[in-house]
Amino acid sequence: MLREQTPSTRTLDAAAAASGYGLAGLAERLARMDAPPAFGELNALLEGVEVAADELRPYVSFKEGTYARHRVQLGPHAELLVLCWRPGQRTPIHDHAGSYGAVRVLRGVMWETLFEMEGDEGLAYKSAREWMPGHVTGADVPDIHQLGNPDVSGQDLVTLHLYAPPLTSLNVYKVGRRESTSTLWMNSWNPTI
Repeated sequence: MLREQTPSTRTLDAAAAASGYGLAGLAERLARMDAPPAFGELNALLEGVEVAADELRPYVSFKEGTYARHRVQLGPHAELLVLCWRPGQRTPIHDHAGSYGAVRVLRGVMWETLFEMEGDEGLAYKSAREWMPGHVTGADVPDIHQLGNPDVSGQDLVTLHLYAPPLTSLNVYKVGRRESTSTLWMNSWNPTI
């Protein structure tokens, strides 16, 4: 289920989450994991990170045609990415093909649209949310959503994404259809920098 994490739903101990760590510290924690983190742990990890501008700078660059994906860390159990979006750029409507994930807004405004399967009618709009800097939201399996930087924002968007296990593909959907219309393989579509 897509949801904003609250302190009561965290699964990491309070002392670890409260201690704070930078982007390199988060990447190190992920590299040391011997199993994929639980869904709630993803959100707690992103809530605990304090991303300094100088640490983020190497991962911030934009593309004109689509949002840019910059890999911070890839391990057998989790993947950490920084995504950079110009106004109007968005994902297709998608699921995470068996991975679950969390997103933290670092700069700008992110719109998230949620969808659900409605019997014979297929995929239907469920709701939409707006996320500001500091907010964390998560996508469980089999959630279907779309993320993006609204045209009207007038500013760039930078988000931090954590997937477990690492995201290998996205199943793409269209409203009114019951089955995915295509699969995007993450190693060939919008290659990670």
